Amino acid sequence: MTQKLYKYILQGGVYLSLISVFLVNKNLLFPFITSKQLFFNVVIEILFVFWVALIVKYPNWRPKKNYITYGLGAFFSAVVITSFTGVDFNLSFWGDVERMLGAFHLLHFFAFYMIIITAFRTWDDWKVFLHIYIIFAVFVAFQGLSGNNHVYSTLGNTAYAAAFHIFSAYFAILLMVREKTWTIRSMYIPAVLLFVYHMIKTSVAGAYGGFAMGLLVMLFLYGVLYKDKRVKIATVSTAIFLIIFGSYFFLINKDNVITRNNKFAARVANELSLEKNTFQTRLISWRAAFKDLPSHPIMGTGYGNFAITFDKYFDAHFYDETRNETYFDRAHNNLIDILSNMGIFGLLTYLSIFVAFGYYLVLGYKNDKFSTHEFIVIVSLTTAYFVQNLAVFDAMVTYMAFMMLLAYVYYRYQGEDELEPSKDEEMNNNEIFALAGAGIIMALILFQYSYLPYKMLTLTIDAQRVNSSEGLMAAVDKYREALSYDTVLDRDSRTSLMRLLISDRGQLESHKNREEAIAALDFIIEQAERNIEYNKEDSMNQMLLAQAYNKAASFYRNDNSKYDYYIMAAIEAIDKSIAASPQRVPIYFQKAQIYITSGQKDKAIETLEYAYSLNENYYDSACSLSKAYFFYQDSDKGYEYMDICIDKGGATLLGPGDYIRPLIAHYASDESNFDRVLSLYERLVKIEPKNAQAWSSLAKLYEVDGSIDKAINAATEAGKNDPKLKEYADQYIEELKQK
Repeated sequence: MTQKLYKYILQGGVYLSLISVFLVNKNLLFPFITSKQLFFNVVIEILFVFWVALIVKYPNWRPKKNYITYGLGAFFSAVVITSFTGVDFNLSFWGDVERMLGAFHLLHFFAFYMIIITAFRTWDDWKVFLHIYIIFAVFVAFQGLSGNNHVYSTLGNTAYAAAFHIFSAYFAILLMVREKTWTIRSMYIPAVLLFVYHMIKTSVAGAYGGFAMGLLVMLFLYGVLYKDKRVKIATVSTAIFLIIFGSYFFLINKDNVITRNNKFAARVANELSLEKNTFQTRLISWRAAFKDLPSHPIMGTGYGNFAITFDKYFDAHFYDETRNETYFDRAHNNLIDILSNMGIFGLLTYLSIFVAFGYYLVLGYKNDKFSTHEFIVIVSLTTAYFVQNLAVFDAMVTYMAFMMLLAYVYYRYQGEDELEPSKDEEMNNNEIFALAGAGIIMALILFQYSYLPYKMLTLTIDAQRVNSSEGLMAAVDKYREALSYDTVLDRDSRTSLMRLLISDRGQLESHKNREEAIAALDFIIEQAERNIEYNKEDSMNQMLLAQAYNKAASFYRNDNSKYDYYIMAAIEAIDKSIAASPQRVPIYFQKAQIYITSGQKDKAIETLEYAYSLNENYYDSACSLSKAYFFYQDSDKGYEYMDICIDKGGATLLGPGDYIRPLIAHYASDESNFDRVLSLYERLVKIEPKNAQAWSSLAKLYEVDGSIDKAINAATEAGKNDPKLKEYADQYIEELKQK
């Protein structure tokens, strides 16, 4: 093939890879992630065949030696090496489907970079490339800002959307400063404003901080580098003013006239608050990383294995900050994440990328390869990206954009005269061997690591749908088919299967064919055990395995030998889970449940009391302890802890309705328990929304409490759910409106 044809194939493939940002296939597990990464991988694997053939046949197209490429190569090599030295090779190298950021997937971004620096060698090439990126980004922004969609658009996460638009905005600015007339430059302004507006709507503190820091750096650099003294003074003065103004009104004195009277300013102040729960939980995760660092200072725990470190040093007081998202698989700080997972070795290789990048940027600026505007925009973008990554971590969209940025600096420094002219040649043996050899290898990789995982992921979703419509036994058959492909990404499919068993309400035990039920149970247990083989110190997987064993013990309650076997296995697994994360309170709830299943009352109570002692503000413990005491018919102790449970906000955990109604009857006998009764009724209507009597009682409680609007809403629901109460409800509502 001719050089031009190779070039067009590579460029077209790169454009095609950008389409991945739009892909959301709801028939896949974790559709926002898997849809994009699988497509991107396939495109890059196909392009890689043509790239190899091009540089084999035409040596003049081979990328030149460059420290940026060396830095990237060193970092991705460190990712691979620490995958082998870490605690969970499967997670490190292949990743999981929730992130799809294993070493295997990251190597595709390196290939993406190599293809770009090979095929995009002129400003015309880059101008088209950046415009296509901007056009795609505009569609992503409109999708996120339209009323029918989530603000995260097609990206599935607000942090991803915010980071994506930091690059989008700066790439648009880069195009703008490369234009020579203000008429054309002004055409990019709406796109920049759109991207910034979408980024603001995401309410991501890290993006706010990164973008603001990038703008400040831009102002300072204009003050330092611009020749006009008036511009120097104006930009530096503006930067200093913004630092003082922003620090005072958004960090030091957040309760001020600006934040009180402007919703946007108030939101920014709240997002940047150091007291915000999300920042406090990040501090806990960062402390965990530094506590563990002396154990693995050089190579870390292995790329992508931060969850192990976080679990090990998890602090029960984490629940004081949030009750949600208590499992961190990333440190939410890119530098700390790399240091923890890959040690000093990995961090140095990562920083080498920026050292090389900065070297060429500064040297290129001194040699007039970058204009002042271009230099400042690139430095500002790099600053914004680096700073926002101190609160989050890289994702697919940021890896793609960062590779583009690195490739752009490579292109600008190398110059457009890099390519030595050569004549097109007829197809020769070298080209044939390159196409055939690379083609066969990539075809095998594509089939094994993209096609088969795709089949597994679609069948997993099919299994979940079958579970909803036909039940657990039919779902297990689908899971058998899904997991028969034995892919490297099976762990999340297995986990979803285990959760179906754990949430089962007797379908297995009541199944008419006992042998089929046993076979299904054995299959699920086998899958749970296979997940443990990846890493026996995985607290989450050990807990899920313990719950599966406990379910099996209940299933075999009439078979003493199997019952005893599974109870002992459950206790062993739950103890390993606790050993891996000693202060993760919910694990103790599962251990107590195992003791309850096996009739060990004292151990069950002792376990729950210890869980409660880890953090008495975590009301789940009081709720669980109360339920256990009620189960053992100790009403005094049961209500003692139920008081604590409800008073701390735990009524939201209670259920079903038959469990709540006796509690209401008990507390309603004493007027001092008004707030508790109110909380219980609020919970009851939540889980029984068509219970007209409950709505009616709640309306009266709201009236007594002085919450007239809530009383009207509750009365309306009562009338809507019981036509017999409609007339009374309407009359009651009119009376309420008079108050």
